[in-house]
Amino acid sequence: MASTETPMRRPSVPDADASIGVKVPVLSHGFVVLVDYMGNDAAIVQAARVSYGHGTKTVRDDRGLIRYLMRHRHTTPFEMVEYKFLVRLPIYVARQWIRHRTASVNEYSARYSIVPDEFEVPLAEEVRHQSERNRQGRGDALPPEVVDRFRTDLERISKEAYATYSAALDAGVARETARLVLPVAYYTQWYWKTNLHNLFHFLSLRLDPHAQEEIRLFAREIDRLARVVAPVAFEAFDEFQREGVSLGRKERVAFRALLDGKTPEAACEAAGLPLSREDGQRMKTGEGVEFLEKLERLRASD
Repeated sequence: MASTETPMRRPSVPDADASIGVKVPVLSHGFVVLVDYMGNDAAIVQAARVSYGHGTKTVRDDRGLIRYLMRHRHTTPFEMVEYKFLVRLPIYVARQWIRHRTASVNEYSARYSIVPDEFEVPLAEEVRHQSERNRQGRGDALPPEVVDRFRTDLERISKEAYATYSAALDAGVARETARLVLPVAYYTQWYWKTNLHNLFHFLSLRLDPHAQEEIRLFAREIDRLARVVAPVAFEAFDEFQREGVSLGRKERVAFRALLDGKTPEAACEAAGLPLSREDGQRMKTGEGVEFLEKLERLRASD
């Protein structure tokens, strides 16, 4: 008796297939390569409808379902789409990237192989003051002479470190020990495989303006390559996560006060969202400040 079930086929996205193996340059020596992918928007829909048989089949219905899943944080169907990238990046960017523990990673081994003589010197405009608001970020511009001195020192130190590294290797020092002299400006690379749900989390953090500029550049290319595979899912991600605004309990109280005619400052006070310190100085960070920033985002919306 012949089977009535539709045969399974691996989904293919021609535009994504055309990008496989293509090096996309990032920074001075880095790149991102899409190595492979599994699934697409249809795979998300298929997983979501597994309990309902064939269900509806129209593109419109599929789009509505994906947007529903995103709005209501039903994340498992998005895990049915996977990506594998090859990424070459500075070690200091890699140390931030690896904090996302929801991926499979295999990194270039400096114990086994010799580290290439490639290091990153940030652009002059990226060498700035420590931010007064973001304790791990950059703020205002520095005097040109400070910027030039730092960039010159970084290049000199990196070259001296690599000369020391090479001399140690020539003298017979084990690669795993000789590498200790290299600064984090040097490059590494890895295969990075993750599913779409966890990729969305990565992108929501690393495309944010508060993220370090260098990792944002990598995230932008990852985003550009990945969205070709599942454009409807990325449309929903853009709208409900990247461009969405969430409100906590106190923020909802403050928003209600705004609707009742209170000023933003009075609304924050009514909701217990402080804007000033005990000494009367205006706060630069905190829940009240972040609520006012959300209001600015809403005012600036198209």
